[in-house]
Amino acid sequence: MGLGVAAVMIAAAGLVWFKPWALWVDETVNESLPSASAPAITSPATTATGTASSTSKATAPAGPVTLAQGTFVSHEHETTGTAKVLRLADGSHTLRLEGLDTSNGPDLRVWLSDAPVMEGRAGWGVFDDGRYVNLAKLKGNRGDQNYALPADVDWSTYPSVSIWCDRFDVSFGAATLARA
Repeated sequence: MGLGVAAVMIAAAGLVWFKPWALWVDETVNESLPSASAPAITSPATTATGTASSTSKATAPAGPVTLAQGTFVSHEHETTGTAKVLRLADGSHTLRLEGLDTSNGPDLRVWLSDAPVMEGRAGWGVFDDGRYVNLAKLKGNRGDQNYALPADVDWSTYPSVSIWCDRFDVSFGAATLARA
């Protein structure tokens, strides 16, 4: 009887640790492009006669600007989609994942890394070898999603993004962020 109880407890712990049901459950996220209000720039307005009148307000372009992007390659699990670094009108930066499609899993994270993206098994475990920034828990294994980049992080020193399984120290997929 004691052996049976121990086996059940080990099996239960294994299920909690591995979460095998996550492989069959998809979480789809469809966030719109991020937007931020542009700061107003005050400049003197000129009248038809060429004289300055009261000040008017002009704003910077309202839409986000793509600074870098890359296409995901598969590692531990088949992964497709695009990663983009966007500069918003207020000067902040966001990592946007578009058309992401990967397997679900336990403790998936979005990482910026200084490791190069390598295809196949060679690329599975390299992203925690050097410097990396853990941006957040992956919001969903499918769809479009945004991750704010911390203001104190120079994203350009991290040339890759990985969907990282922190539980098993393996990349599900990664993309090289090439300047646009």
